[in-house]
Amino acid sequence: MTDRAYEIKLDIFEGPLDLLLYLIRKNEVDIYDIPIALITKQYMEYINVMKSLNLDLAGEYLVLAATLTHIKSRMLLPPSEEEEEEEVDPREELVRQLLEYKTFKEAALGLDRMSILGRDVFSRDHTFEEEIEGNEEPLREIGIFELVEAFRRVSFQTDQHDIMEIDVEKISLSDRINDIVDELEKRGELTFTDLVGETNSRRRLIYTFLAILELM
Repeated sequence: MTDRAYEIKLDIFEGPLDLLLYLIRKNEVDIYDIPIALITKQYMEYINVMKSLNLDLAGEYLVLAATLTHIKSRMLLPPSEEEEEEEVDPREELVRQLLEYKTFKEAALGLDRMSILGRDVFSRDHTFEEEIEGNEEPLREIGIFELVEAFRRVSFQTDQHDIMEIDVEKISLSDRINDIVDELEKRGELTFTDLVGETNSRRRLIYTFLAILELM
């Protein structure tokens, strides 16, 4: 395994609140009524997967993990007389932070798109619409957390095998990057499962993940 740590900052503001918003979208739950037990469990699973991949987690990830655990414990305990009188929801502050963060991120993404559209990329006689029509359908951008989810799912399936192969495969990150580029040139589009195939090699899974990070 490489000693290099990958810091999770691939998109605008990518961080712990992004992971929380991703889990809320993924589970299709109401942001005003977050199922804390479920979301906390999944959040901790993602943290553990990212740690196993040697990703450099900022301290904010662990702070939010502690916050979720604290909220979960408060919701399991009977409310104090003061909280009962005020009808305090332990999730209230977290929801406020998420909504505020979501607003700022959407605004930043809008500005980013405007700056991209305003760049002098095409010649004057070559319109943006013509460029889109002349190309094949663009590849959908994926986020770091979707990639972690793909790794978690494939890794879980690998762990379920009764017989694990002895991991003697010699592989380097640069080799894996070249392999993926070659496959993309041949096939145009690949899923994470396509890239790892039927392998039981955890090393291959990890190097595939890191290679995709390098290519993003």
